Amino acid sequence: MLNYKMRLALLTALLLTASPNAVMATDGMSEAKALLKRQVEGTGREMFTPETAVKFKKSDNVFLKSALAIDFTYRKATVTLPMYKGMSPKGEPVYYIITESSDFDVAKRMGLNFSPKMKHAAGTPGAQMVTIEDGVIKFKGDVDFAPEYKVVAGSPMPFPPKEAKPGAMGDLEWSSLVELPSGVVLNAQLVHNASGDHDRLMDKDLKKQTVTMSMLDGFQGGKQYYYHLVTDVSADLPAVLEKGVYAPKLALIPEIGKSKPDDKSANLGFSPVLNGPTDTSNGGEQGFAASLANGGIDPINIFPIDPDNEDSSDNNNYSPMWDAHVSMWTEAAMKDGKVRQITSFEDLKSLIDEGLVESAVINPAGPGNPFVFGLRATNAIINCPVIAQPDLPKQAASMN
Repeated sequence: MLNYKMRLALLTALLLTASPNAVMATDGMSEAKALLKRQVEGTGREMFTPETAVKFKKSDNVFLKSALAIDFTYRKATVTLPMYKGMSPKGEPVYYIITESSDFDVAKRMGLNFSPKMKHAAGTPGAQMVTIEDGVIKFKGDVDFAPEYKVVAGSPMPFPPKEAKPGAMGDLEWSSLVELPSGVVLNAQLVHNASGDHDRLMDKDLKKQTVTMSMLDGFQGGKQYYYHLVTDVSADLPAVLEKGVYAPKLALIPEIGKSKPDDKSANLGFSPVLNGPTDTSNGGEQGFAASLANGGIDPINIFPIDPDNEDSSDNNNYSPMWDAHVSMWTEAAMKDGKVRQITSFEDLKSLIDEGLVESAVINPAGPGNPFVFGLRATNAIINCPVIAQPDLPKQAASMN
């Protein structure tokens, strides 16, 4: 008869030989390698490593190292990314992208943005816990891409829109904050399944497992071309305005209105503008009203920081889960002709201090967020993975 030590040794040997995924379940790096290996099978493409990554120009300032190609043409900017094959709750094939990891080493290995704040979503109702086998993630949630996206500007003012219908709906289990068995949290967004394509998908190649997505513009640090994706959004109207999947489960991510590094929040405050300038003739438009008045162009939101993929500390405050604090120009600012583009968080602070910008009327009552200079949270989380911020002169990209 086998004694206790012999039974334990035999059990350990069986686990190691019969099921490699039993080891992967507690090892984020093994999960990452398995995902990468499966991602390139049959594509003819090398597995991603820092050495095999696409060599972009330094002036392109590409944060997401796994990007395969980027087109910076103004108002037509796109990024091509690796597409991973997974499995839906029904056992059907689905395709998704990965842009961030809560684990520094996993982010490096997979060419992702590092977001330590995302770890605060682990074990919460806002995350989607998944299983992984042989490099294939089986999701608990799914997305219906079949609904037709529709938005009609309001009248006489563009905002609020007369009609607004999200083009894709996540079910109650869908969240792009995907928690692996190891506890590592990835930002993973479905872009194609049997129901159709993400509304920002421009092109895809299922054989090569690549996808091209439209990018949005923004401002950060006084510079434009803060290019990012919008994948999914926690509220229906912002999902329409930003053209992302409406995913109600994202509303359960902790914690709205908290943005400092020591807050136990997976989110980070940023500021869309409600009623910025709408005239596109001089490239100075901005905000939801401008987007609605001009056929759905980028609202050009204001962001506080860029990803710092070399800072492995918890002081790294970047998160792609942007907590909207919508601002609006005051009646006095509009009357005095002071409405213009807001170009940075520092610029936003000065305008709030001058009494020219305030919390938008659509923001519910509640305390102001000191990180966003007292603006109130809108109760909308917008998943915006940051791709690049190229060093280009104003509007230069429009001539490419």
